Amino acid sequence: MDLKYEVKTNKPFETAVEDLKKTLSNNSFGVLWELDFKDKLAEKGLDFQGHFKVLEVCNPKQAKEVLELQVEVGYFLPCKVVVYEKEKSVYMGMLRPTSLIGMMEHEQLLSVAQQVESVLKIALDESCLKT
Repeated sequence: MDLKYEVKTNKPFETAVEDLKKTLSNNSFGVLWELDFKDKLAEKGLDFQGHFKVLEVCNPKQAKEVLELQVEVGYFLPCKVVVYEKEKSVYMGMLRPTSLIGMMEHEQLLSVAQQVESVLKIALDESCLKT
């Protein structure tokens, strides 16, 4: 199994980010925080030519559920979704929650991770296609 799930879009970078935020919200995931590496590196006097943005996202109900099952799963929370440019194309993706949670070897955790991954894949796919 591939560690990441990724889609390519023909949208401009900022449009892709905004559409992803909308589809995440429509699928019960909130954006808790975002980091724009281009801006952050510029603050440090470093020039980064591309765009790379990290969105930390969460579904509170599912986060509570996994934390109550095994608090150490907090090392994997919140989920990170990224949007970046590479070779004049825009990509959106995530590390698969099932790959991360699978390391905990806890069947109930894996079940929740499968649900989370399924919904995040839907949000990524919808935002890629949304016009």
